[in-house]
Amino acid sequence: MSDGAALAGPDGLLRCPWGLSTPDYVDYHDTEWGKPVHGDDALFERICLEAFQSGLSWITILRRRETFRTAFRRFAIDEVAAFTDEDRTRLLADPGIIRNRAKVDAAISNAAAARTVRETHDGGLDALIWSFAPDPATRPAPRTLSDVAATTPESTALSKDLKKRGFRFVGPTTAHALMQACGLVNDHLADCAAR
Repeated sequence: MSDGAALAGPDGLLRCPWGLSTPDYVDYHDTEWGKPVHGDDALFERICLEAFQSGLSWITILRRRETFRTAFRRFAIDEVAAFTDEDRTRLLADPGIIRNRAKVDAAISNAAAARTVRETHDGGLDALIWSFAPDPATRPAPRTLSDVAATTPESTALSKDLKKRGFRFVGPTTAHALMQACGLVNDHLADCAAR
């Protein structure tokens, strides 16, 4: 039984324990999680997927990601912002995604909010989100999973800013998960090979 410290995988590399549960997680942990993500559409996708994950396990979203990308036009902000009631109906009938009306509606309205950010904030959504990244020197590497916070002052501030701009399903915990996944913070454990 793990105490939450890094564990050796089948290849002998130490990883965060959550990154060893399935081959999907091993690949995601090793190649994506915590790596810097830039670009308005790429960050919009991550905002949407983190929102759809709320209340579910990440593996549920990860295994449906390609279907989400198809259903949401590769998360192109302008295209999603232009979705109609027919698109909403199409999404709610798509068994390949999470068919939660509030989350579907949030993704569409978040696209409109992201488009406004792109038009009004120098550097767009990318610059806005990355402005909340803490100084890495102020964040010691976590030794165990219990050292990894669910929220931080920065994720709380990001959440408040996004909500002020009209985004939904972006609470502090979701904002922190976004920051972890997109490399704004490095929450790989100190002994993890991916760190």
